Amino acid sequence: MKELQHLNKYFLKYKWRLVIGVLITIVAKIFLLFTPELIGSSIDIVNLYIQGEVTDIATVKKELLINIIYIIGAALITGVLTFFMRQTIINVSRFIEYDLKNEVYQHYQKLSLKFYKNNRTGDLMNRISEDVGRVRMYAGPAIMYSINTFTLFVIVIVFMYKQAPLLTLYTIIPLPILSFIIYKLSKEIHKRSTVVQQYLSHLSSSTQESFSGISIIKAYGLENETSSNFSELSETSKQKQLSLVKVNAFFFPMMILLIGISNLIVIYVGGIQYMEGTISLGVITKFIIYVNMLTWPVATVGWVTSIVQQAEASQKRINEFLKIIPEITNPIETPSDIIGDIEFKNVHFTYNDTNIEALKGVSFKLAHGKTLAIIGKTGSGKSTILDLIGRLYDIEKGELLIDNTPIYTLNLTSLRDSIGYVPQDAFLFSDSIKNNIKFGKEDATDEEVIQAAKYAQVHKNILGFNKGYDTVLGERGITLSGGQKQRISIARAIVKDPKILLFDDSLSAVDTETEEKILNHLHTIAKGKTTIIVSHRVSSVKNADQIIVLDDGKIVQSGTHNKLIDMDGYYRSLYLKQLSESNK
Repeated sequence: MKELQHLNKYFLKYKWRLVIGVLITIVAKIFLLFTPELIGSSIDIVNLYIQGEVTDIATVKKELLINIIYIIGAALITGVLTFFMRQTIINVSRFIEYDLKNEVYQHYQKLSLKFYKNNRTGDLMNRISEDVGRVRMYAGPAIMYSINTFTLFVIVIVFMYKQAPLLTLYTIIPLPILSFIIYKLSKEIHKRSTVVQQYLSHLSSSTQESFSGISIIKAYGLENETSSNFSELSETSKQKQLSLVKVNAFFFPMMILLIGISNLIVIYVGGIQYMEGTISLGVITKFIIYVNMLTWPVATVGWVTSIVQQAEASQKRINEFLKIIPEITNPIETPSDIIGDIEFKNVHFTYNDTNIEALKGVSFKLAHGKTLAIIGKTGSGKSTILDLIGRLYDIEKGELLIDNTPIYTLNLTSLRDSIGYVPQDAFLFSDSIKNNIKFGKEDATDEEVIQAAKYAQVHKNILGFNKGYDTVLGERGITLSGGQKQRISIARAIVKDPKILLFDDSLSAVDTETEEKILNHLHTIAKGKTTIIVSHRVSSVKNADQIIVLDDGKIVQSGTHNKLIDMDGYYRSLYLKQLSESNK
């Protein structure tokens, strides 16, 4: 139960609802016990009439009629109270499920990119859905039935002991055996539940990857192989599930067997005591009803134990992620006023997951309102610079200053709110085109959205769709071409009207004519904004105030376009190569 202690804060939050639920449960069980008492009383009255001790049949009928009315009334009250008990306790479990999912989701958002590189999406989804769902079963049904069982046991045993102490002791003989069986099986359930959840995560991850990469699977004709791999994984998962089910299957028959033994004890021992005149026939009848009233609660002990063990295994998996301390944290709650001056001072950075040293002593200074272009070979560290400015990673050596202030001392929300970022791989959500653009500015007007789309040279394309800006895109924008996705991503950054604009090779999928139109608009948009453009094309960077050339994480050239084309080096050779290609 150690892992499930994480939920104690939620139980404390909803303590009054739980207290009310417990009180309703106790009252409901008290009314439930009226039934065997009344039936036992009725049996005794009939038995006395049969034995001739009571001769007035009218009195017997009257007593029986009153008992029947009381039984019906007690049953109705018990039913109503049971309804409110479920409404109270089960609702608490739904509240806890809601809170826990939000806690996990909020924590996911705080974790760094390194975390997402090391964990598969399917596993993340399984923990926030399947695992939280199993924990909810513990917070609701398991607790409800545990309270129900405990309350009924205590009240029934007290009632039984008051009426026939010796018979009660004989009746509860099977309980120690039950406790031992539960203890042994619970350990095995916990172990197998953990394995089951792990395989469910593997299944989710495999399915998610297959759907995301369906175009590659089809292009390479790997449908059969992918299906075969999934079937193999499904079969293994099924066997793990069956392994858990086999253990769970022991519980219910074992509970029924023990209850049956208790019934036999009541009949045998109670019969002997009745013949000796120690107890009445009505007491034996009540004991049989009591024992059978315990059948379902006792049977649920196994079910509840299984739920608790599965919840423990799931909560352990959830806690594994919740215990991860975010590498990037917000140092202050006070908002920071961002102007846009950027300075790198001998910055070094290495990716921990791959041990690749991306930047090796990079230094440059960019005043707000100016444009910097970064060019270089693939893997030279261009995108890393943009990631560091957005503080998606923290530098390991050197200084990164924003407005002459170390970046790690700025309010993280203020910093990222001041940045409009267009990634190399444009990501669009399964939502309307309008909402995808408004993702950059939630309260943007339709006019602002349209103007941003015009600046990004995608307005005419959008109007060509059946529903225009209300067209809903497929997952990750799969219904659009690469160039259209990039331009909508650019419009998203433009509509935000940020202090800092970052473009990570975001024009690679558009033709040169469209590129030229977008760059002309950007020249107007970028006025007063700090702009950094990463590109492989000289045409995208030639108008920048400053250009730096990266090679293997180091700045090998810097200057203006005119200065660099007059110097021997990578920039000049790239310029001449692309110039000759455009003239063909």
